[in-house]
Amino acid sequence: MKNRRLAICGWLLLSLLLTGCPATETTLAPTTPVTETPIAPTVTPTSAPTSRPTATPAPTPTARPTTPVNFIPAETRTAGPILPVGFDGVPLSNRGDMPWWNDAVFYEVFVRSFYDSDGDGVGDLQGLIQKLDYLNDGDPTTDEDLGITGIWLMPIHQSPSYHGYDVTDYYTVDDEYGTNADFQQLMTEAHARGIRVIIDLVLNHTSTQHPWFQESRDPNSLRRDWYIWSNERPTGEGWHQDPGNALPGSGYYYGYFWDQMPDLNYENPEVTAAMQDVIRFWLEDMGVDGFRLDAIKHLIEENGVLENTPGTLAWFEGFYVFYKDINPDALTVGEVWSNTEQVVAYIGDKVDLAFEFDLAEAMLKAAFNARPLMLQVAQEKIIASYPPGQYATFLANHDQARTRSQLANDGQAKVAATLQLTFGGVPFIYYGEEIGMSGAKPDENIRRPLQWTADGGFTTGTPWRDYYEDYRERHIAGQSAEPDSLLNHYHTLIRLRNQHEALRTGAWQPIESDRMQVYSMLRSTEDEILLIAVNLSGRPADDYSLSLEVGPFTPGAQPAALLGEGELYAPEINVAGGFFPYRPVEVIPPYGSVVLQFLREN
Repeated sequence: MKNRRLAICGWLLLSLLLTGCPATETTLAPTTPVTETPIAPTVTPTSAPTSRPTATPAPTPTARPTTPVNFIPAETRTAGPILPVGFDGVPLSNRGDMPWWNDAVFYEVFVRSFYDSDGDGVGDLQGLIQKLDYLNDGDPTTDEDLGITGIWLMPIHQSPSYHGYDVTDYYTVDDEYGTNADFQQLMTEAHARGIRVIIDLVLNHTSTQHPWFQESRDPNSLRRDWYIWSNERPTGEGWHQDPGNALPGSGYYYGYFWDQMPDLNYENPEVTAAMQDVIRFWLEDMGVDGFRLDAIKHLIEENGVLENTPGTLAWFEGFYVFYKDINPDALTVGEVWSNTEQVVAYIGDKVDLAFEFDLAEAMLKAAFNARPLMLQVAQEKIIASYPPGQYATFLANHDQARTRSQLANDGQAKVAATLQLTFGGVPFIYYGEEIGMSGAKPDENIRRPLQWTADGGFTTGTPWRDYYEDYRERHIAGQSAEPDSLLNHYHTLIRLRNQHEALRTGAWQPIESDRMQVYSMLRSTEDEILLIAVNLSGRPADDYSLSLEVGPFTPGAQPAALLGEGELYAPEINVAGGFFPYRPVEVIPPYGSVVLQFLREN
């Protein structure tokens, strides 16, 4: 108990340090790539790279005897999928108490970098359509596709910048990406494969080139108070003088992220009404399945407080009612780059999901340091804080150093993937993470073209940004042919998640391990119990044992392997449904994982 209290106190301190601010977008011309050096995970997601980390060896066992294990050979049993399937091929929870997104695995796509269909060096919607079968071919019986069932598109609206977070027209697709008709074709093709599509919606600000802002620059304009203006320069950061405006009293405008991104004024009801029109257009006319909402904690500033204000929370309550009235099944996932306590305030009556930054940090640290304690504390906190499953998990995104650049090797990347895709919530995978693409700041280097083949394969022309330097060795074609590749590890994990309801929506319970290098948990439903054991280290785990005082097992429970190799052993079940010291397989290889299925007796 003393160690547990110390761990919780440590977690609380870490939570305070984890609060961060999204990276400011900048507009830069393509340049020759810099050499990015992988960095260890830190509590500051935007920190600069440091020296390359080395894999952390497993903690040296203390001088204590190994817990005796009674090896009971398991009966031979073939594992079977628990796969309620909908008419469109998408796995569906069969309990009727979870929304569709809890059955989804999302893939974050930067259209500019995914695939170029016309050779101009810029990815486009037609390129994405051509490569949809890589994500999901629509046939649940095949295993060549990744198995993705949701796509999040980074901004696709008209914008003067490569990243698209400064919008000039919310109603049309950026010319470099295609047309509105191309988007509608994408929706048709995606839905035919069982893939739902959500798009980035930037509410907080527009581009300075947006007609609304251009009109607002006139002090006499009816749209003057669509943005936040001051005749005199206020104190504090984020204020910018209107350049080149000779009109008297043109003054200063507020833009939290950048001088090219002026903040909208949501204390003006006309701004809310204008954005509601945008939301209705994309839900009704374009058929989108929902929105990823950028930087929502900054929507309304109050009395010098810049984030998570009462005004922001109140606005999103009205927003929630509005979009649910249009489509009750529409999904919103918010970016609230804050700690868990602040994120939870948005869930349920403001947005459906929000990204769990604290959990992402904990998973990466566990994979890098081979120490699971803080991960378990984070998971316990999440289970206690959120409505069941209503949070979005990820490892890294377009604002952070890529996962592979924060870890020492592909083994650690496999561990991180396993921790994410066997836990609850709704997983989001940043494009290229499945092959271990690297990238660190500046932002353009985190958003490089996807490496399809040994010659790049993204375009027949010159890519808008050079590939990462390892593209000849690290690419989709090569890893597809390697059974033990990171890509095929993702294939296996996503397919398991799609096939097993317990991984998507099941109850979570930690299992005690007597060796720090082994992390273990249960995921369970009325039909099955899945036991997951992960060797976090680069050393074989051959002297471990797992214990569960109270659990869901019945005597005679027999395992079947869903993931992992080796002779299986059955647990010795106690009167409380747990088990005595248990080693399901004799050895878990370095960075290896074991997933065992126990069927419940109904």
